Amino acid sequence: MIFSKDPITVAYTVEKCDTCGLIKKRKFSEGDVLFSNTTKCSSCEGMLIIEKIFGETIEQ
Repeated sequence: MIFSKDPITVAYTVEKCDTCGLIKKRKFSEGDVLFSNTTKCSSCEGMLIIEKIFGETIEQ
């Protein structure tokens, strides 16, 4: 198996607005903590809360 490559795992953060329910997925940033407020929602000015942090494996 000379040509085999190790799979790469990419971490993502899912944010949800507590007012309108908008859900955004972005790459994980250092310091992300579950259930903490992050920024204001772009559609309703409510607060985005980190709802989930997970990883996806990419096969090469």
